[in-house]
Amino acid sequence: MNAPPATDIGGALAWARKRIPPSEARLLLRHVCHQPAAHLAAWPEEVLPTAAWNAFRALVERRAAGEPVAYLTGEREFYGRVFKVSPKVLIPRPETELLVELALAHYAAAPGVKALDLGTGSGVLAITLALELARPRIVAVDCSREALEVAAANAVRLAANVSFLCGNWFVGLGREQFDLIVANPPYVAEDDPHLVMGDLRFEPRRGLAASRGGLSELASIIADAGGHLETGGRIFMEHGYDQAAAVRGLLTDAGFADIASWRDMAGIERVSGGRWTG
Repeated sequence: MNAPPATDIGGALAWARKRIPPSEARLLLRHVCHQPAAHLAAWPEEVLPTAAWNAFRALVERRAAGEPVAYLTGEREFYGRVFKVSPKVLIPRPETELLVELALAHYAAAPGVKALDLGTGSGVLAITLALELARPRIVAVDCSREALEVAAANAVRLAANVSFLCGNWFVGLGREQFDLIVANPPYVAEDDPHLVMGDLRFEPRRGLAASRGGLSELASIIADAGGHLETGGRIFMEHGYDQAAAVRGLLTDAGFADIASWRDMAGIERVSGGRWTG
Protein backbone atom coordinates (compact mmCIF):
# COMPACT_ATOMS: atom_id res chain seq x y z
CA MET A 1 0.00 0.00 0.00
CA ASN A 2 1.40 3.38 -1.03
CA ALA A 3 1.92 5.92 1.70
CA PRO A 4 -0.27 9.03 1.45
CA PRO A 5 1.36 12.42 1.05
CA ALA A 6 2.39 13.79 4.42
CA THR A 7 0.92 17.19 5.04
CA ASP A 8 1.58 17.44 8.76
CA ILE A 9 2.96 15.74 11.85
CA GLY A 10 -0.41 14.28 12.80
CA GLY A 11 -0.86 12.68 9.39
CA ALA A 12 2.62 11.18 9.47
CA LEU A 13 2.02 9.64 12.89
CA ALA A 14 -1.38 8.30 11.85
CA TRP A 15 0.20 6.58 8.84
CA ALA A 16 3.02 5.13 10.96
CA ARG A 17 0.73 3.82 13.71
CA LYS A 18 -0.76 1.37 11.21
CA ARG A 19 2.66 -0.27 10.94
CA ILE A 20 4.50 0.10 14.25
CA PRO A 21 3.60 0.91 17.89
CA PRO A 22 2.70 4.57 18.53
CA SER A 23 5.57 5.09 20.98
CA GLU A 24 8.08 3.94 18.37
CA ALA A 25 6.46 6.12 15.71
CA ARG A 26 6.82 9.19 17.91
CA LEU A 27 10.43 8.33 18.73
CA LEU A 28 11.37 7.95 15.07
CA LEU A 29 9.61 11.18 14.10
CA ARG A 30 11.36 13.03 16.91
CA HIS A 31 14.64 11.68 15.59
CA VAL A 32 13.92 12.82 12.03
CA CYS A 33 12.55 16.23 13.02
CA HIS A 34 15.05 16.87 15.84
CA GLN A 35 12.14 17.93 18.04
CA PRO A 36 11.03 16.89 21.55
CA ALA A 37 7.86 14.89 22.13
CA ALA A 38 6.10 17.98 23.47
CA HIS A 39 6.57 19.72 20.12
CA LEU A 40 4.98 16.85 18.19
CA ALA A 41 2.02 16.83 20.58
CA ALA A 42 1.55 20.60 20.51
CA TRP A 43 1.87 21.12 16.77
CA PRO A 44 0.22 18.17 14.96
CA GLU A 45 -0.73 20.49 12.07
CA GLU A 46 2.89 21.47 11.37
CA VAL A 47 3.80 20.58 7.78
CA LEU A 48 6.69 18.15 7.42
CA PRO A 49 9.42 18.99 4.91
CA THR A 50 9.55 16.46 2.08
CA ALA A 51 13.01 15.25 3.13
CA ALA A 52 11.85 14.62 6.70
CA TRP A 53 8.75 12.77 5.53
CA ASN A 54 10.75 10.55 3.19
CA ALA A 55 13.30 9.80 5.92
CA PHE A 56 10.54 9.01 8.41
CA ARG A 57 8.79 6.67 5.98
CA ALA A 58 12.02 4.78 5.36
CA LEU A 59 12.68 4.35 9.09
CA VAL A 60 9.12 3.18 9.77
CA GLU A 61 9.33 0.56 7.02
CA ARG A 62 12.67 -0.69 8.37
CA ARG A 63 11.24 -0.90 11.88
CA ALA A 64 8.19 -2.74 10.56
CA ALA A 65 10.64 -5.24 9.04
CA GLY A 66 12.17 -5.81 12.49
CA GLU A 67 15.22 -3.56 12.76
CA PRO A 68 15.77 -2.33 16.34
CA VAL A 69 14.80 1.27 17.03
CA ALA A 70 18.18 1.90 18.69
CA TYR A 71 20.00 1.02 15.48
CA LEU A 72 17.64 3.17 13.41
CA THR A 73 18.21 6.24 15.57
CA GLY A 74 21.82 5.35 16.40
CA GLU A 75 21.39 5.93 20.12
CA ARG A 76 20.02 4.53 23.36
CA GLU A 77 19.69 5.98 26.85
CA PHE A 78 21.50 4.29 29.73
CA TYR A 79 21.60 5.52 33.33
CA GLY A 80 20.30 8.93 32.31
CA ARG A 81 22.77 9.51 29.48
CA VAL A 82 22.42 9.07 25.73
CA PHE A 83 24.95 6.71 24.13
CA LYS A 84 25.63 6.21 20.46
CA VAL A 85 25.14 2.64 19.25
CA SER A 86 25.48 0.74 15.99
CA PRO A 87 24.98 -2.85 14.79
CA LYS A 88 28.61 -3.44 15.85
CA VAL A 89 27.56 -3.40 19.53
CA LEU A 90 24.75 -4.81 21.64
CA ILE A 91 21.87 -2.51 22.48
CA PRO A 92 22.16 -1.33 26.12
CA ARG A 93 19.27 -2.61 28.24
CA PRO A 94 17.77 -1.27 31.47
CA GLU A 95 18.53 -4.43 33.47
CA THR A 96 22.27 -3.85 32.94
CA GLU A 97 21.97 -0.69 35.05
CA LEU A 98 21.89 -3.05 38.04
CA LEU A 99 25.64 -3.54 37.58
CA VAL A 100 26.14 0.20 37.96
CA GLU A 101 23.92 0.35 41.03
CA LEU A 102 25.85 -2.45 42.74
CA ALA A 103 29.20 -0.89 41.92
CA LEU A 104 28.08 2.46 43.34
CA ALA A 105 26.60 0.81 46.44
CA HIS A 106 30.00 -0.66 47.28
CA TYR A 107 32.43 1.97 45.95
CA ALA A 108 30.71 5.37 45.71
CA ALA A 109 32.39 6.52 48.92
CA ALA A 110 35.83 5.23 47.90
CA PRO A 111 37.81 7.69 45.75
CA GLY A 112 40.36 6.35 43.29
CA VAL A 113 38.74 2.98 42.68
CA LYS A 114 40.40 0.98 39.93
CA ALA A 115 37.71 -0.82 37.90
CA LEU A 116 37.71 -3.19 34.93
CA ASP A 117 34.82 -3.53 32.49
CA LEU A 118 34.98 -6.77 30.51
CA GLY A 119 33.14 -6.89 27.19
CA THR A 120 32.49 -3.16 27.18
CA GLY A 121 30.60 -2.99 23.87
CA SER A 122 29.29 0.57 23.50
CA GLY A 123 31.08 1.48 26.72
CA VAL A 124 28.00 2.17 28.82
CA LEU A 125 29.28 0.52 32.00
CA ALA A 126 32.83 1.86 31.87
CA ILE A 127 31.76 5.38 30.96
CA THR A 128 28.96 5.50 33.52
CA LEU A 129 31.31 4.35 36.28
CA ALA A 130 33.92 6.87 35.15
CA LEU A 131 31.34 9.64 35.51
CA GLU A 132 29.63 8.43 38.70
CA LEU A 133 32.56 7.33 40.86
CA ALA A 134 35.02 9.71 42.52
CA ARG A 135 38.27 9.98 40.53
CA PRO A 136 38.22 6.35 39.39
CA ARG A 137 40.67 4.61 37.09
CA ILE A 138 38.66 2.67 34.51
CA VAL A 139 39.90 0.09 32.01
CA ALA A 140 37.47 -1.27 29.42
CA VAL A 141 38.18 -4.40 27.37
CA ASP A 142 36.51 -5.81 24.27
CA CYS A 143 37.66 -8.29 21.64
CA SER A 144 36.03 -6.25 18.86
CA ARG A 145 37.93 -3.24 17.56
CA GLU A 146 34.74 -2.00 15.92
CA ALA A 147 32.96 -2.04 19.28
CA LEU A 148 35.87 -0.20 20.89
CA GLU A 149 35.60 2.53 18.26
CA VAL A 150 31.97 3.07 19.29
CA ALA A 151 32.90 3.02 22.99
CA ALA A 152 35.82 5.42 22.56
CA ALA A 153 33.63 7.86 20.64
CA ASN A 154 31.06 7.73 23.45
CA ALA A 155 33.77 8.41 26.01
CA VAL A 156 34.96 11.47 24.10
CA ARG A 157 31.44 12.80 23.61
CA LEU A 158 30.56 12.35 27.30
CA ALA A 159 33.97 13.53 28.55
CA ALA A 160 34.72 10.30 30.41
CA ASN A 161 38.28 9.24 31.23
CA VAL A 162 38.46 5.55 30.25
CA SER A 163 41.36 3.43 28.96
CA PHE A 164 40.35 1.00 26.23
CA LEU A 165 42.06 -2.29 25.42
CA CYS A 166 41.37 -4.76 22.63
CA GLY A 167 41.61 -8.35 23.82
CA ASN A 168 39.79 -11.43 25.04
CA TRP A 169 38.86 -10.87 28.69
CA PHE A 170 42.11 -10.66 30.74
CA VAL A 171 44.54 -11.22 27.87
CA GLY A 172 46.76 -8.18 27.56
CA LEU A 173 46.35 -7.04 31.16
CA GLY A 174 49.45 -8.82 32.41
CA ARG A 175 49.43 -8.95 36.21
CA GLU A 176 47.35 -5.77 36.58
CA GLN A 177 44.91 -5.90 39.49
CA PHE A 178 41.67 -4.06 40.19
CA ASP A 179 39.35 -3.22 43.06
CA LEU A 180 36.27 -3.98 40.97
CA ILE A 181 35.39 -6.05 37.92
CA VAL A 182 32.07 -5.69 36.11
CA ALA A 183 31.09 -7.80 33.15
CA ASN A 184 28.15 -8.33 30.84
CA PRO A 185 29.49 -11.25 28.77
CA PRO A 186 27.68 -13.45 26.25
CA TYR A 187 25.37 -15.77 28.21
CA VAL A 188 22.63 -16.91 25.84
CA ALA A 189 22.78 -20.60 24.93
CA GLU A 190 23.88 -21.12 21.34
CA ASP A 191 20.69 -23.02 20.50
CA ASP A 192 18.33 -20.58 22.21
CA PRO A 193 15.44 -19.85 19.81
CA HIS A 194 15.32 -16.21 20.93
CA LEU A 195 18.53 -15.58 18.98
CA VAL A 196 16.50 -15.61 15.76
CA MET A 197 13.62 -13.55 17.15
CA GLY A 198 13.01 -9.84 17.68
CA ASP A 199 15.87 -7.39 18.08
CA LEU A 200 18.38 -10.19 18.79
CA ARG A 201 18.34 -11.11 15.09
CA PHE A 202 20.16 -7.87 14.32
CA GLU A 203 22.64 -7.76 17.21
CA PRO A 204 26.19 -9.19 16.96
CA ARG A 205 25.94 -12.91 17.76
CA ARG A 206 29.34 -13.11 19.43
CA GLY A 207 28.17 -10.60 22.01
CA LEU A 208 25.14 -12.73 22.85
CA ALA A 209 25.76 -16.47 22.60
CA ALA A 210 28.09 -18.79 24.51
CA SER A 211 28.65 -22.54 24.67
CA ARG A 212 27.92 -24.86 27.62
CA GLY A 213 24.35 -23.64 27.76
CA GLY A 214 25.50 -20.03 27.85
CA LEU A 215 27.93 -20.47 30.76
CA SER A 216 31.30 -20.82 29.00
CA GLU A 217 32.31 -17.14 29.02
CA LEU A 218 31.01 -16.58 32.54
CA ALA A 219 33.05 -19.57 33.71
CA SER A 220 36.16 -18.35 31.90
CA ILE A 221 35.98 -14.90 33.48
CA ILE A 222 35.38 -16.27 36.98
CA ALA A 223 38.26 -18.75 36.69
CA ASP A 224 40.77 -15.96 35.95
CA ALA A 225 39.23 -13.07 37.90
CA GLY A 226 41.06 -13.78 41.16
CA GLY A 227 44.41 -13.12 39.51
CA HIS A 228 43.26 -9.60 38.65
CA LEU A 229 41.51 -8.59 41.86
CA GLU A 230 43.03 -7.00 44.92
CA THR A 231 42.29 -8.85 48.14
CA GLY A 232 38.79 -7.74 49.12
CA GLY A 233 37.99 -6.69 45.55
CA ARG A 234 34.63 -7.59 44.05
CA ILE A 235 33.20 -8.90 40.82
CA PHE A 236 29.66 -8.35 39.53
CA MET A 237 28.45 -10.20 36.43
CA GLU A 238 25.21 -10.07 34.48
CA HIS A 239 23.80 -13.45 33.43
CA GLY A 240 20.68 -15.20 32.15
CA TYR A 241 17.40 -15.50 34.02
CA ASP A 242 18.07 -19.14 34.97
CA GLN A 243 21.85 -19.05 35.53
CA ALA A 244 22.18 -17.47 38.99
CA ALA A 245 22.64 -20.74 40.88
CA ALA A 246 25.23 -21.98 38.39
CA VAL A 247 27.18 -18.71 38.54
CA ARG A 248 27.15 -18.74 42.35
CA GLY A 249 28.55 -22.26 42.19
CA LEU A 250 31.34 -21.14 39.86
CA LEU A 251 32.20 -18.27 42.20
CA THR A 252 32.28 -20.65 45.19
CA ASP A 253 34.58 -23.07 43.37
CA ALA A 254 36.91 -20.21 42.41
CA GLY A 255 37.36 -19.12 46.04
CA PHE A 256 35.10 -16.08 46.29
CA ALA A 257 33.27 -15.13 49.50
CA ASP A 258 30.14 -13.09 50.26
CA ILE A 259 28.56 -14.56 47.14
CA ALA A 260 25.09 -13.34 46.27
CA SER A 261 22.67 -12.71 43.42
CA TRP A 262 20.61 -9.58 42.89
CA ARG A 263 17.26 -9.17 41.16
CA ASP A 264 16.43 -6.69 38.42
CA MET A 265 13.26 -4.62 38.30
CA ALA A 266 11.38 -7.58 36.85
CA GLY A 267 12.28 -9.68 39.90
CA ILE A 268 14.74 -11.85 37.97
CA GLU A 269 18.11 -12.82 39.44
CA ARG A 270 20.13 -10.91 36.87
CA VAL A 271 23.53 -10.23 38.52
CA SER A 272 25.73 -12.40 40.71
CA GLY A 273 29.01 -11.58 42.35
CA GLY A 274 31.35 -12.02 45.25
CA ARG A 275 34.41 -10.76 47.14
CA TRP A 276 37.91 -12.05 46.43
CA THR A 277 39.59 -13.42 49.53
CA GLY A 278 43.11 -13.45 48.13
